[in-house]
Amino acid sequence: MRKALLIAGAALSLVVAGPAVAQNAPDFQDIDAVHTQVETSIQAMGKAKAAHHYDAQGHSARAEALLRQAEKELKASVAASKLDAIRNKYHAP
Repeated sequence: MRKALLIAGAALSLVVAGPAVAQNAPDFQDIDAVHTQVETSIQAMGKAKAAHHYDAQGHSARAEALLRQAEKELKASVAASKLDAIRNKYHAP
């Protein structure tokens, strides 16, 4: 149980810190790196839940849902950043 809670805490810290780091990113690669970390955290949560056969009173499920939400937002952010880069390349002053 302690391991699952530790993983959940680490995953939530990525959810909180990830967008803050991504906001200051000069390009989409930094955001994409955070996106990859979140995907890895989602996989780790699934493995921890399967290995221990419990959900830590719903906290693991909530953490996983938040990670999935963060993953979708980061994926959209990467796509938007790529589009902005293309626009800026062809519409630079």
